[in-house]
Amino acid sequence: KTKVFHPVAKDVNILFDELEAVNSPCKDDDSLLHPGNLTSTSDDASRLEAGGETVPEKHKSNGLYFRDGKCRIDYILVYRKSNPQTEKREVFERNIRAEGLQMEKESSLINSDIIFVKLHAPWEVLGRYAEQMNVRMPFRRKIYYLPRRYKFMSRIDKQISRFRRWLPKKPMRLDKETLPDLEENDCYTAPFSQQRIHHFIIHNKDTFFNNATRSRIVHHILQRIKYEEGKNKIGLNRLLTNGSYEAAFPLHEGSYRSKNSIRTHGAENHRHLLYECWASWGVWYKYQPLDLVRRYFGEKIGLYFAWLGWYTGMLFPAAFIGLFVFLYGVITLDHCQVSKEVCQATDIIMCPVCDKYCPFMRLSDSCVYAKVTHLFDNGATVFFAVFMAVWATVFLEFWKRRRAVIAYDWDLIDWEEEEEEIRPQFEAKYSKKERMNPISGKPEPYQAFADKCSRLIVSASGIFFMICVVIAAVFGIVIYRVVTVSTFAAFKWALIRNNSQVATTGTAVCINFCIIMLLNVLYEKVALLLTNLEQPRTESEWENSFTLKMFLFQFVNLNSSTFYIAFFLGRFTGHPGAYLRLINRWRLEECHPSGCLIDLCMQMGIIMVLKQTWNNFMELGYPN
Repeated sequence: KTKVFHPVAKDVNILFDELEAVNSPCKDDDSLLHPGNLTSTSDDASRLEAGGETVPEKHKSNGLYFRDGKCRIDYILVYRKSNPQTEKREVFERNIRAEGLQMEKESSLINSDIIFVKLHAPWEVLGRYAEQMNVRMPFRRKIYYLPRRYKFMSRIDKQISRFRRWLPKKPMRLDKETLPDLEENDCYTAPFSQQRIHHFIIHNKDTFFNNATRSRIVHHILQRIKYEEGKNKIGLNRLLTNGSYEAAFPLHEGSYRSKNSIRTHGAENHRHLLYECWASWGVWYKYQPLDLVRRYFGEKIGLYFAWLGWYTGMLFPAAFIGLFVFLYGVITLDHCQVSKEVCQATDIIMCPVCDKYCPFMRLSDSCVYAKVTHLFDNGATVFFAVFMAVWATVFLEFWKRRRAVIAYDWDLIDWEEEEEEIRPQFEAKYSKKERMNPISGKPEPYQAFADKCSRLIVSASGIFFMICVVIAAVFGIVIYRVVTVSTFAAFKWALIRNNSQVATTGTAVCINFCIIMLLNVLYEKVALLLTNLEQPRTESEWENSFTLKMFLFQFVNLNSSTFYIAFFLGRFTGHPGAYLRLINRWRLEECHPSGCLIDLCMQMGIIMVLKQTWNNFMELGYPN
C-alpha cells in the first residue's frame, strides 16, 4: 500500500489509501474535493516549487491542468451533490481509478452544489488503450526521391515562383507564415504498439498524443466502465441519461482570443490559431485549414468539414446557372406567349374554386401569377434540369477523388478496417454468448441470427409506422387546404378575399413547416431508439443504421407535401357538375388558373428559406 497526499482545503492534508480507493466504496470521494473553480490556483503548486519541482506559470493559471500544474485535464465530469444517484457514481469513479485514470474534484465558485471531476490519463494508460484501439501514430518521416527530370522541373518552378512574387497573391489562400509545419503530415503512420515503441517519433511523452486523441481514448474508457453489477449497467451515456452526471466533455486548449497579434507574437494555442485561420468572420472567403481542423478535432470532424467545403464550392456553378435561368426568364417575360394569352383573356370566365363564397373570376385575373410562373418555368429550365443531373454525378465522382487524396495525405486508407471495434453496449449485452473470430482467432460476443432478425423486424415496423405518420400529416394538410379556401374567400379584407387560393397555400405551407420541424425532433429520438434496439455490433454499423433511418425520415418528411403538389394536386378534381368530393362533402382542391407551379414554388421557397433561417439561428445565434 502506498500513501499519497491529496489536498482538501488550504493547509489541510489527509492520507488517502490508493489501494483502498480501488477496492472499497467511499462516500463520493470527498477526499478529492477542492474548493474553488477550474481556473483557481492551489497551495500544492507552491509546495512543488518549494520542493524543487518547477511548475510553469501558464499551467497553473490557464485551468487546463490539475492543481499540481503537471497533469493535463483530459476530460470533465459534472454532477450535483444533491443528486440521489450517489452509489452508482461512487462505483463508477472507483472503477475509473481501477483503470489507471487519475482523478481530482473541484467545486464551483458560483454554485457549491456543482462538482467538477477532472480526469487525467497517464502515459501508461494512453499507451495501453492506444494499442487496443489501433490509434495510428507517426513513426517515420516521408522521404521524397526526385528523379533528374523532376529536379529539372523543380528548378523551373523556382524561376516561376520568383516571377510570381511580382504578381498579386491569391486572396483565397491562407498566409503560410501564420500556419505551422505539421509534423504528422510529413510522417508515415502505423497502429501504435508498445512493443515497437522505439520505432515511433516521440519527442515528448506529454505531447506525443494530441489532445483530440487523448480525449478520444478517455471517452473510450468511460464508455466501457461499469457503474453497477449487471450486463447493461455500463457506460457514461447511461449515467448521463439517468441523471447521475449533469454533463461530460473535454476542455478546449485555452482562450481563442489574444491581446497580441498572431502575425507578430504567434498563436497562443491551437484553438487561437484555428480561430484566426478558420472560425473568424474575416477569413470566410479563404480555404479551410483542414490539417489544423484534423489536429484539433480529429479525423472524422476533419473529413466532415472537408466534405462541407467541397459541397459549398460545388454549389457555386449550380447557383450561377440557376441565376442565369432566372434572369433569362426576366428578359423574355414580355415575349412569353402563355402569359400573354392569360393576360389578354378578359372574356374567359372561370368557374369558382369552391362551392360557397367563391365568385366567378376572369382568366386575366391570373396575369401576375402567370408572369411569376414564367420566371421559374421557361425555355432555359430544361437546360438547368439537364445541368443539375450532370452536376450531381460530377459532384459525387470528384468528391471521391478529393476524399482519396485526403485519405492518402492523412494516412487513412485502411483506417476503417483497423479502427473497427465492438460497441460496449453490444459487448455487455451478448457477453455470455461468444464465438471465435475466424480472422483474429480471439473469442468475441456473438448475436444469434434469430435475435438479430427479430430486432430488425421491430425496427422496420417502427420506420413504416413513422412514415405512415408523415403521410397522415400530409393528408391533414390537404383537408386544411380544402376547408379553408372557402373561409378565405369570405374574409373581410379584400386583399385576402381576392387571393384566397394563394392565402390558403401560404398558410398551409407555414403549418406544414411547423409540422416538419416538430416531426424532425420526434424522428431523431425514434431513430436513436430503434438503432439502439437493433444492437449494432460496431460503431460504423450503428452510424450506418442511424443514417439510413434519418435519411428515410427526412426524405419523406420534407418531400411528401412537395410530391403531392407536383404530381397529385388538381389531377382528380372532376369537372363542373361532377366534382370529386372528400368524404362526400368538400371539393378536392384545384390548381391555380395560372398553373400548379406557383403553388410548388411557394411550397419549396417558404420551407427552404424558413428551414435554412432556423438552422442558421440554431448554429450561430443559439449554439448548444
